[in-house]
Amino acid sequence: MGDQAVTGAGDRPAPERTPDATGEDAAAAAGGAAATGGTTAAGGTTPRGAAAPGPTSAGMTADGTPAAPADVSGAGMSADATPPAPAGAPAAPGPQERTSDITAGPGGVMTDEEGVVTGDLTLRTEYADGQVTLRVQYKDADEWYAVTGGRVPLADPAALDAVHTVAVALLNRPEG
Repeated sequence: MGDQAVTGAGDRPAPERTPDATGEDAAAAAGGAAATGGTTAAGGTTPRGAAAPGPTSAGMTADGTPAAPADVSGAGMSADATPPAPAGAPAAPGPQERTSDITAGPGGVMTDEEGVVTGDLTLRTEYADGQVTLRVQYKDADEWYAVTGGRVPLADPAALDAVHTVAVALLNRPEG
């Protein structure tokens, strides 16, 4: 990594030493004084160990107050959870569905209840409670079967049309 210059308060070179792990050098350069004592941005001095005026945190705040602790587990990148609606947002619409007639390709469509179904089918893409479920039935039959692996979370119900379009494109194979 190479040598690094360490500066103290007022951008003056600090005595030969390595950068501190607590951020006191950064706090001193930003307007406070290091714990070793030094000159503040206002021109006064701060005795060793005394609290320095101004920001003393490397937190990302605009007003100089320390950053509040935050839980960032998963950083909002979860594929198996539906995020809560923002405050003041309209409630999610109730159950919705889209249907299309398809012809299963060679090997058919695998279902949880009946195994493989083949031939002329109707595909239904359902949205309810933040989940999308794909179901198929033999065309004009009464019973619906869940497509194996065809249930996933969907945070935005407006994406239901896109999900249905992709499902039709994947399962409709009239040419084989």
